[in-house]
Amino acid sequence: MRLLTINAGSSSLKFATFKLGAVPICELRGQLSGIGQGVAKLSGVHWPAEGLKLETHQDAIALLIDRLEIAAVGHRVVHGGTRFTAPVKIDAATIPALRDLIPLAPLHQPHNVAAIEAVAAALPGIPQVACFDTAFHATMPEVAARFALPEEYWAKGIRRYGFHGLSYEAILHRLGDAIPKRLIIAHLGNGASLAAVKDGKCIATTMGFSTLDGLVMGTRAGLLDPGVILHLLREGMDAKQLERLLYHESGLLGVSGKTADMKTLLESDDPRAKRAVELYCNRIIREIGSLTAALEGLDMLVFTGGVGENAAPIREQVTRTLTWLQPIDIRVIPTDEELTIARHTQALLG
Repeated sequence: MRLLTINAGSSSLKFATFKLGAVPICELRGQLSGIGQGVAKLSGVHWPAEGLKLETHQDAIALLIDRLEIAAVGHRVVHGGTRFTAPVKIDAATIPALRDLIPLAPLHQPHNVAAIEAVAAALPGIPQVACFDTAFHATMPEVAARFALPEEYWAKGIRRYGFHGLSYEAILHRLGDAIPKRLIIAHLGNGASLAAVKDGKCIATTMGFSTLDGLVMGTRAGLLDPGVILHLLREGMDAKQLERLLYHESGLLGVSGKTADMKTLLESDDPRAKRAVELYCNRIIREIGSLTAALEGLDMLVFTGGVGENAAPIREQVTRTLTWLQPIDIRVIPTDEELTIARHTQALLG
């Protein structure tokens, strides 16, 4: 019997299985991509998958159930709002509550919920646990979480939530007793953010109300003057066009005009590619300065995520500008969100 972890996207589903025991031990990892896009692709595991067609997340879940004996399922859920600040066992009341949070994360939450509903329909007796990317940041003080808006908006949940929390938890777990007093973790992937961790607790992060904020990302611009958005709306751009621009056409892709892939950009001689990389690093450097001020110093900087772990030139460009800091411990630590989900799920279900 296995514990299954699921990270569902719009057209993909990442999964891993863990052997149950004193601690979860990973047995396999895989990904189903191309859901609802004709012929789907299975990677990471050697299962027969010729001409694979997965029209919905239900089809993807059915494939996993057919191949695996599952004792429990843990899900990555992007948004927990103000209600869910820790992993929770899913019951009849939980799913509607998660659906209510879709307006806060319209590009991620629907797919997370769809996977949960698919498992509930196919295996109604199997326990499920939701693990939230926002939960890690619930320890931020109010002054770090608030926007300077009227009180009514705070009451409506308009605040900084932060994301990538499962990745940050994974790094703290790997550090164990070596967690320093003042730590910055740089999760750099297609999505990217930084978190300031003091005495093991998050006190600030670069992402705010949505996953658009903060650092330059693969296809997202990051920090942007709201006046730009107002200007584009006045010039005739509608909400759907604006959403596409901000989520899918900006960032490294938008600046380079070619790609969001960091490896390709670093190998390119195109001035636009170099400009994209410079903007990417400049924003990281400036945000490290901001978070260092919040921490009142810095003891350790950890790089993680696909870019953070594999793009040495990015790490070099960032760290060579930090010589003004006191000597700090700089590390590269692979993240493991699936293991974080598995640990939470096993602990919650006993």
